[in-house]
Amino acid sequence: MVRANTTKAAAKSPVKKSPVKKAAAKKAPVSASRSSKTPKGRSSTPTLDVTGAPVKLRKVDLDTFFRPKSVAVVGASDSNAKPNTALTKKITVWAETRGASIHYVNPNRPIVDGRPCARSLTEIDERLDLVAILVGDPIPIVRDAIDAKAKFAVVFAAGFSEVGKAGERMQAELEELIAQSDLHVLGPNTNLNAFEVFRDDLDGKAIALVTQSGHQGRPIFQGQEIGIRLSHWAPTGNEADLESADFISYFASQKGTGAVACYVEGFKSGRTLQLAADDAAKKKVPVVAVKVGKTAEGTSMAKAHTGHLTGSDAVVSSVFRQFGVTRVDGLDQLLEVAATLARTKPPSSAAINRLKRGHGGRVCVYSISGGTGAHMADLVADAGLELPELTKNSQRQLHEWIPPYLRVSNPVDNGGAPVRDWRGPKILETMIADPNVDMLLCPITGALASMAGKLTRDIVEAASKTDKPVLVVWGSPSGDESAYRETLLGSTVPTFRTFTNAVMAAKAYFDHHRFVAGYSSPFARPQMSPSESATKAKRLIAPLVGEPGSTLSEQDSKALLKAYGIPVPKERVATSASEAVNAAKRIGYPVVLKVSSADIPHKSDLGLVEVGVRNDAEVRTAFRRMTETAKAAAPKAAIDGILVAEQASGVETVVGIARDELFGPVVMFGLGGVFIEILKDVTFRVPPFSARDAGAMLDELTGAAMLRGARGRPAADRRALIDVIMKVQRLAVDLSGELVELDINPLLAGPKGVVAADALAVLS
Repeated sequence: MVRANTTKAAAKSPVKKSPVKKAAAKKAPVSASRSSKTPKGRSSTPTLDVTGAPVKLRKVDLDTFFRPKSVAVVGASDSNAKPNTALTKKITVWAETRGASIHYVNPNRPIVDGRPCARSLTEIDERLDLVAILVGDPIPIVRDAIDAKAKFAVVFAAGFSEVGKAGERMQAELEELIAQSDLHVLGPNTNLNAFEVFRDDLDGKAIALVTQSGHQGRPIFQGQEIGIRLSHWAPTGNEADLESADFISYFASQKGTGAVACYVEGFKSGRTLQLAADDAAKKKVPVVAVKVGKTAEGTSMAKAHTGHLTGSDAVVSSVFRQFGVTRVDGLDQLLEVAATLARTKPPSSAAINRLKRGHGGRVCVYSISGGTGAHMADLVADAGLELPELTKNSQRQLHEWIPPYLRVSNPVDNGGAPVRDWRGPKILETMIADPNVDMLLCPITGALASMAGKLTRDIVEAASKTDKPVLVVWGSPSGDESAYRETLLGSTVPTFRTFTNAVMAAKAYFDHHRFVAGYSSPFARPQMSPSESATKAKRLIAPLVGEPGSTLSEQDSKALLKAYGIPVPKERVATSASEAVNAAKRIGYPVVLKVSSADIPHKSDLGLVEVGVRNDAEVRTAFRRMTETAKAAAPKAAIDGILVAEQASGVETVVGIARDELFGPVVMFGLGGVFIEILKDVTFRVPPFSARDAGAMLDELTGAAMLRGARGRPAADRRALIDVIMKVQRLAVDLSGELVELDINPLLAGPKGVVAADALAVLS
């Protein structure tokens, strides 16, 4: 029998909410976004998976956007009193550096800055690749751009979804207009950063930049002043059309891109983010991101600034891990980590194999001070990196040039003097050549000019002769020394001003190469139609679909799990004490007794679960007590009876499904039981994900040691846990339109198999 709670009384029941509910929002997902619509004149309908989300990104010719042949400026001006004058000049310079023809449009001016000025876009004979719209009311100009058959437009005007309901209506009008045309639009609420002219005299692979706030991208752009090469800047603004995902995917496809750096306030579509990050991972291009919205305050500001929903931060972090995006907090970290990943070569195949087996990257710390080396060693080890001993042969060689009383095993302390002469290069060569070393990290704190000049020149020279990354920290407070300004910043050696950023970049380097070496795209074989299990499951829940907040009883929730092959205990609902005794005898003592009611989803909080019931008398006593307690605690609840279940044992874990407003169905795994609300030791994955990802979920928990066996207890069956997580994923995508939440808590993980001891399903 299928029963469900849809009563107001049950909604007010004083029970704790599931952590799955708290961790992700319950609104309908927007994962398909506008990218899954079929606009007139655009490419064919994107292929959609079983959840209705696209499995490929749309194709956008961003080559034309960044290298147009013809550009028009609407609202062009040469008046000193108009802010558009500076904008007009900037766009003109940018267009002309690309060899593009430039057209000015202003109905009030026949000539601007000595150039003829058209009254409207449709007066221009040349087909326009890009239109820069500088007027305060851009929607009529967008219509003109569509009539002129322009390919791209940039809308600078603000006052759209970031300002409230009226602005949201304006943006909806703009989006509908764009969707029915061939025109692609950057903005609104964007700026001139797309029209920056980048330095072309810097070496190495470049950082491509995506930001939703122009100001927040400025420190990255200014990285050129310290020798860091940039190639593109996409300021996406409110993303009425072009979004971060379009640019991430495009930048990852460019040969000169060494890393994509992002400042993101909110994603337009969770699925397109996944697809863009997947593109980058397949191409082994690192993506580094600052994502605001970790706190309620940050989330509120992001909404006010861009009109985006930031989504659950815990889910966003999990998606970043799932697709290999490096998350950082500060703009200095964004620049320095991205630059390191862009400027370094991959580890050797032997080093990558060690990383894939779970080892940390092997770092050698080299300093002219024992205290500096000790401090850096602490930070390196704390980050999970390794400080291996150098080989005996390397140590013997190093002591030929370094006094015997100084340490050379790792960290290596040279005492200062050897860097002044011929010994310096020998020491560097020996450390880099050591087979136990994957990276050399050199902290230099306030070195004397007599030492620093030669030391930095030797480091740059040594780095140019090896594929192993060499990272340098310049710790002098002034930062105006020629060794820093000219030698280090004039090279492509990753150079830092703080120990912590250097170690963060070192960890990001090894994490990135570990990830891409084992990456397999989950979109290679997407789930395009419901599984066979879905037919049985949908038949079970069909009577309740459409009743908001319908909660299945434990028995029916477990029937849903059984449809997907998830193990559940032997159990039976009894409506009398005698039936309960007979059920217990058939199942075998000891048993578990619980109240069966869809109106009481969380029974343990009310004392409606009895574990370890050992004989007939205890069954009768527990039956009477629980029946009376249930009537007193929830007098309006419909009671099906008492569920008598087989008692299982194992580590208490939890597997769940929630619906996130950005990503749609989300799968959770963690340590379960009654303390889950307090411990919150959980992690997430967003479908589609692989069994490798499911295994990573087990390892990400703070209490992962409990699953591996702690204090003499047997280890949990890892393979069985992964199998359940994968089956729950399938359930989540099959029933994405019907299921809001699912908690399997506890999922008891024994040494040989798992069993869903309790379950709760909530329908949409």
